[in-house]
Amino acid sequence: MTAMMDGSKDVDMRFFLIATIASLALAGPGLTQDVSRVHGGDTYSAGETVTETLSATGDAFAAGGVITTSGSASGDIHAAGYDVNISTNTGGDVYAAGSSVTISAPVGEDITAAGFSVRSTSTAPVEGNLRFFGRSLTIEGPIAGALTAFGGTVHLNAPVSGDAWIVADTVTYGPEARIDGTLILSTEDSTSVPERVIPAARITIEDWNTREIYREFDRSWDAIDMPMLPVWLSMFSAFLISAIFLLVLAAIFLTFAETRVEKMRRRVTRQPLQTFLLGVIGLSALFGMVPITALTIIGLPFVPFALLAILVVWTLGYLLAAYAVARRVLVAFDGSEDPSLLAKLVTVALAISVVAILNFIPFVGWVVNYTLVLLGTGAITAGLLSIWITDPDPAVELDMRTPIDD
Repeated sequence: MTAMMDGSKDVDMRFFLIATIASLALAGPGLTQDVSRVHGGDTYSAGETVTETLSATGDAFAAGGVITTSGSASGDIHAAGYDVNISTNTGGDVYAAGSSVTISAPVGEDITAAGFSVRSTSTAPVEGNLRFFGRSLTIEGPIAGALTAFGGTVHLNAPVSGDAWIVADTVTYGPEARIDGTLILSTEDSTSVPERVIPAARITIEDWNTREIYREFDRSWDAIDMPMLPVWLSMFSAFLISAIFLLVLAAIFLTFAETRVEKMRRRVTRQPLQTFLLGVIGLSALFGMVPITALTIIGLPFVPFALLAILVVWTLGYLLAAYAVARRVLVAFDGSEDPSLLAKLVTVALAISVVAILNFIPFVGWVVNYTLVLLGTGAITAGLLSIWITDPDPAVELDMRTPIDD
């Protein structure tokens, strides 16, 4: 696998996708307008519909429902959304993920893309390697490096100057298809590869056996000699990685969705019982989506999205409630009512650390963590309901003077 993808870039891609998908899950309803910012030479864009003409001297990051980019970028492009269309002349790499991904402009280095439908057009030559993963893959842009394609159906209609590795149910070849290097092919389709694409002497056929592939992955993991670290160091490393990830998520929300986060935080501290009950309802609805969606048969493809929604809401609810409770405690000890961003992040770090320590207390740690998840989920549920269902008669505090703005 090291030949397929540079390790540091792979980690960067996974981290970016997790952060952007999580941010869309919470801030999505509020992103009615595009948000774009240039920082340190990099361009950041987010919104329900992102249409960006880039002139970036560094890297470009885009997240949203529908993403369309044009112009040019000297560095890399990172894009995650439902419908991703990249028409930007890119000097570096392109990383993209979505339900539908289309790349239609030249790329100076590598392309790595994943989705249900992934395509490179004839106007998108790539100077490095091309890596596509998805259900339906269409490759029409010339490839100067190597091709890696894992999918259900793969259609190759472009010249490949390097080697090719294709794993798919069905593979078809267009009139422009050509492989100058070697081909490793794994497919259930018994159709032979045309001689005009690549001579048979340079083709290696590997048996297509799904169960054996999964068993081989298991064996490969078992064969890896993991570094032997002390137990305490392993636990601390796991905590440190999780804490950094949560702090990054907190920084994203507190920067791009500060008003929405503050409203939900106030709900957790002002109406804890009601928020807790809403969390029970919201989390129950999410878990109920899985069997209900599966029972409709036609909804089976959406079951993974339902599971992803549970994971995202669970994580974000936990983070929101921990932050809200920590802020309430600090205010009780004469802390600032309107702290700076740095102070808020320090509060998040303290909250994560304290809750992690509580996990070492049997039963109590589990109760605290689950309570935080329900409180945070309840605040998110209330926030969504306030968007979908307007309240003509806002609730009033017990002193009957101050309306509660949730």
